[in-house]
Amino acid sequence: MLEAARHELARNPDSTLADIAEAAGVARRTVHVHFTGRSALVEGIAADAAEAIRGAVAATGAPGADAAADLARFVLTLWPVGDRHRVLIGLARQDLGPDQVDEVLSPARARVTAILALGQQQGVFHTRLPPAPLGRALEALLLALLDEVNAGSWADDGTRAATAALIAAGVGSDAAVTRVHRLHTTGQAHPPL
Repeated sequence: MLEAARHELARNPDSTLADIAEAAGVARRTVHVHFTGRSALVEGIAADAAEAIRGAVAATGAPGADAAADLARFVLTLWPVGDRHRVLIGLARQDLGPDQVDEVLSPARARVTAILALGQQQGVFHTRLPPAPLGRALEALLLALLDEVNAGSWADDGTRAATAALIAAGVGSDAAVTRVHRLHTTGQAHPPL
């Protein structure tokens, strides 16, 4: 039912529970058994996204000796999760409060901040911004790219997004492209979930 809701809400953010029930091929009362209203349904999607984010963050492991590779791997690992749940980008603005959005993104924010701090110590990332604000800037960039995917104006398997994140963090463009390409082609981009 959540998958049908994600699809229907991506198609039309103003979809009603009746629209979602029809898309899922169930009676409206079936949707109401699981979700008392639209806000409960959106909260269910947010809870599903939060669980997927926690799993992906855990799969990437702690930052290691190569912060640039860690950041690229992190983006490549989280991109499919963001892509699957990108409907929340639009819904967050109208249906979720900032506290709930913070709660969903908290594990990813903490990991990115740790990677950026390590990368700044290693001299890999610029130090013009502290790690937490730089992480929030990267988050905004990646969410904007997912929003463009949602709008149908851009497509990516995560490699261009990872390259953009590295460049925004201060890695030279040629080095960023090479690093992401190497991770992607050697199969090191996505740790097993």
